[in-house]
Amino acid sequence: MALIPVKADIAGSVWKITSKVGDVVDEEGVLLIMESMKMEIQVTAPAAGTVKEIHVKEGDLIQEGATAVTLDAS
Repeated sequence: MALIPVKADIAGSVWKITSKVGDVVDEEGVLLIMESMKMEIQVTAPAAGTVKEIHVKEGDLIQEGATAVTLDAS
């Protein structure tokens, strides 16, 4: 089992979660959308896999580098 932490590229708030645990996503598939400085930033999957865990909820403030989602790429 290859677990991949998907980290936020920028500090901001979680505007919308577009995936749920158990979803199968393609590489570059959108997992959630963050809002920072009035801009929407997509957080995408670095590899194809299954969403194992979502560490944030809508409205949460997260820091740059914080793990938002864990993918299982096995």
